[in-house]
Amino acid sequence: MTDFIMTKDAEGVATITWDCPGKSMNVMSAEALLLLSDLIDDALADEAVKGVVITSGKKDFAGGMDLNVLAKMKADAGDDPARGLFEGTMKMHGLLRKIELAGMDFKTKKGGKPIAAALPGTAVGIGLELPLSTHRIFAADNPKAKIGLPEIMVGIFPGAGGTTRLVRKMGAMGASPFLLQGKLVDPKKAKGAGIIDEVVEDPIAAAREWVLNAKDADLVKPWDAKGYKMPGGAPYHPAGFPTFVGASAMVNANTNGAFPAAKALLSAVYEGALVPFDTALKIEARWFTNILMNPSSAAMIRSLFLNKEALEKGAVRPKDVPDQSVKKIGVLGAGMMGAGIALVSAQAGMEVVLIDRDQEAADRGKAYSETYMDKGIKRGKATPEKKEALLARITATPDLDALKGCDLIIEAVFEDPGVKADMTKKVEAIIPEDCIFASNTSTLPITGLAKASVRPEQFIGIHFFSPVERMLLVEIIKGKETGDRAVAKALDYVRQIRKTPIVVNDARFFYCNRCIIPYMNEAMRIVTEGTPAAMVDHAAQQLGFPVGPIQLTDETSVDLGAKIARATKAAMGDAYPESPSDDLIFWMEELGRLGRKSKAGFFDYDEKGKRQGYWQGITEKYPAAEELPDIQDVKDRLMFAQVLEAVRALEEGVVEDIREGDVGAILAWGFAPWTGGPYSWLDMLGAEYAAQRCDELEAAYGERFKCPDLLRDMAAKGQSFYGRFDPEAKSAA
Repeated sequence: MTDFIMTKDAEGVATITWDCPGKSMNVMSAEALLLLSDLIDDALADEAVKGVVITSGKKDFAGGMDLNVLAKMKADAGDDPARGLFEGTMKMHGLLRKIELAGMDFKTKKGGKPIAAALPGTAVGIGLELPLSTHRIFAADNPKAKIGLPEIMVGIFPGAGGTTRLVRKMGAMGASPFLLQGKLVDPKKAKGAGIIDEVVEDPIAAAREWVLNAKDADLVKPWDAKGYKMPGGAPYHPAGFPTFVGASAMVNANTNGAFPAAKALLSAVYEGALVPFDTALKIEARWFTNILMNPSSAAMIRSLFLNKEALEKGAVRPKDVPDQSVKKIGVLGAGMMGAGIALVSAQAGMEVVLIDRDQEAADRGKAYSETYMDKGIKRGKATPEKKEALLARITATPDLDALKGCDLIIEAVFEDPGVKADMTKKVEAIIPEDCIFASNTSTLPITGLAKASVRPEQFIGIHFFSPVERMLLVEIIKGKETGDRAVAKALDYVRQIRKTPIVVNDARFFYCNRCIIPYMNEAMRIVTEGTPAAMVDHAAQQLGFPVGPIQLTDETSVDLGAKIARATKAAMGDAYPESPSDDLIFWMEELGRLGRKSKAGFFDYDEKGKRQGYWQGITEKYPAAEELPDIQDVKDRLMFAQVLEAVRALEEGVVEDIREGDVGAILAWGFAPWTGGPYSWLDMLGAEYAAQRCDELEAAYGERFKCPDLLRDMAAKGQSFYGRFDPEAKSAA
């Protein structure tokens, strides 16, 4: 079987059908590119063919490029991978330009054959760049389909002509949400934006009819026509100049210069808009090559595409355990976390029993789902029928007997070992013997909580992040006695609710909170040294974090940090490292400045809870330093506080697969996505430099920056994390 098949009918229409064998969605491979090129040549050379329709044999059109294509381009060029990438990209441009010109005489713009695209469903990445090169795009009236160019989300940008064509088709302003934000829309919105041409019931039939009736003028793209002017104006035009100046300001405001792909994309757009179309394609290819050679791009692709997808497909799932899909789930505790778990479980089609101490509390938890669905109906994302069906799947009750028949329990009660132990004993006396029991604790060791269970091998941690329905990651924690079936159950459940799982071994704070807490503490410590809170937040944003740690503290609440500090101190006793950051947090708590929820924290707020600026009262307790620290020192302290904990977690066996450490960091607390995660960032620095920087930070700021033995060993051996702990090599072995 092949990826593309061409058939010809009696009326002279050649239909090229894209249907990758063995895959649920079409992706473009190197072999497929060559085959498509040959089929286009055959159709253009065949006098019996009047025109071509390109469509899909699957429910969707295409999901993007097989990233092995890029790897092959590099490999084929030997010692000059940049040349290989550029030449390979230009071959793609050549194919799509061949489709666009379709055999016409370029001077007269006559003699070409019409080529249309018929999209049955989703068309993203190369799956949209290919249709953009055709003369007319017809999409099925399929509201579930997504159309767009999301490449920026994984650290690259559309490099097969999508950038140049979309800007010339829509103008820089119109194209910016789709290029710079990776916005995906349904077919009707895509037509309204000007990305595609028609939304119809039968796109193949409509495309055939258009092909048979198309005239020479219908085949000429606006940018190939005489007198073409870019919508909104080119950079040198009075109308276009402000757009490009504004775009540059917007990119830098949104990325703080930390995301190289956005800057490269803007450069390709700006420079390409100054020259003829074919030269613009060459400029796009050069900037595309530039970004592919940037280590940030490779790291983002690896973590946010390859590794994330591998984890979602069960890369770390126990191999010999049969399917453990959840049918009926019990959620203990109907507070915000439990209510969110009930919502996402019901959305996945599960029967949900939501338990709380009385009917009123349980009903409040169920009302969370009702409110959520009402908002969805207002935005056109849900219907009253879907709301009714979802709510019918949730039973809110204080009666523990309703848990009979559950195959998974998730406990989300108060974060107190005694309360959790009591609930575990009560529930295990009711649920089936083979039911898996999970605790949604964020800090308490699972092994300790499992002591209350009579079936510790069926006890596991499933740690959600708040708000449950919006956060993409779920952290699964194995206790010392947790068995493979419990792990498989947790992973299969996370797959059902369409989130990304990581599996870690038990330790206080597990993995994510273990790294987040030192980051927040280091930020507080820097503030106590007389550094403005604004400088700390801005340093983090320049590193690529979505918000700074001071603002994040206000968002999550100051008293939560105080509770964690007290609980940790009680558990560790004399081993607890005293820190000025605790003094600051406890002081803020005493003042009642608990963050956004109290409309007073590190920020001042108005009555509606909108931030009004940093609270100046901090400088009374912690006067401004006579000399501000070097911004690079602030950045390094914030970064190393996190990544060194990630290294220690790997060293101690809490993290078993570095893919989970990288993906988990980005999805859980927004660790600078451009880096690909903590281990990828250290690989960019190099172990030798990272160890040296640890020594400098330890000498200047204290033992918390001491270089871990693992990193020191890697530095001595010249190793990288993805070299020493390559998960693909481990699985092959």
